[in-house]
Amino acid sequence: MKKLLPFLLLLITISGFGQQVNAIISKFENPLGKDILVAAHRGDWRNAPENSIAAIRYAIDMGVDIVEIDVQKTADGQLVIMHDDKIDRTTTGKGRVKDYTLDSLKTFYLRNGLGIPTHHRIPTLEEAMLAAKGKVMVNLDKCYDYMNEAYAVLEKTGTVHQAIFKGYFLSAAKVKTDYSGVLNKIHYMSMVQLDDSAALNMIHDFEEQIKPTAFELIFKSDTSAILSQLNTIKQKGSRVWVNALWASLNGGHYDDMAVDDGNIKDSWQWLLDKGFTVIQTDRPAALLAYLRGKGLHK
Repeated sequence: MKKLLPFLLLLITISGFGQQVNAIISKFENPLGKDILVAAHRGDWRNAPENSIAAIRYAIDMGVDIVEIDVQKTADGQLVIMHDDKIDRTTTGKGRVKDYTLDSLKTFYLRNGLGIPTHHRIPTLEEAMLAAKGKVMVNLDKCYDYMNEAYAVLEKTGTVHQAIFKGYFLSAAKVKTDYSGVLNKIHYMSMVQLDDSAALNMIHDFEEQIKPTAFELIFKSDTSAILSQLNTIKQKGSRVWVNALWASLNGGHYDDMAVDDGNIKDSWQWLLDKGFTVIQTDRPAALLAYLRGKGLHK
């Protein structure tokens, strides 16, 4: 019995993690749910290098629902986690991701937010998904061109249900043509630029042809009539995602206004009042505290 105890404890832990992510997925798939979901942009990059395994784990420990990571492909066809096409800004190396093999990229170290080299290495998509497995959903940014390859990694790691795929301002017809083989197996989020005069038609096309799990809405100006129609979008089956990262993504209602200026009313609360139900943030700890104080996040 003593020999079995560690194994039983491990099974209980794994089961607990599975329940954790399943609860998040259930909320994400419920567009009319009252809980606000929080997505950490590139993980907890204030306390670890952006897009690192540590940044993912710290965000999970913080209690976020979703971690956003960026995907690039190496010269030998491996998917790695890196925002920029070049590695100059975030690592000790120089050059383009696509010009290096994975083994070569693994010789470099990630830099922290101050540009100081750390002991962290560039993770693969597989390593990132294993770190998130059973614990948190993962928003795969910059991944549209690699969707089929990424899907294979998710199948291998048993994390297909945790991932959110998306494309940049693409038509529903193009998405159906490009990825009809996997669309019915994944969470797909359509990105729509509200400043585009065709935005409403694009939303309607996606609702009719694909029924995305969520819409990610981008807007430089906060005067779009669509912002008064978010409840209609939710009633038709999609969560509504906003990026609070910087002003040009959200009509000026952004993270730093809430944290640095102390003006939550015109930043996070404005987004909540409009009806957004997923907020991607560079200030996950502060946003979580605010939402929990209002009973909008557990």
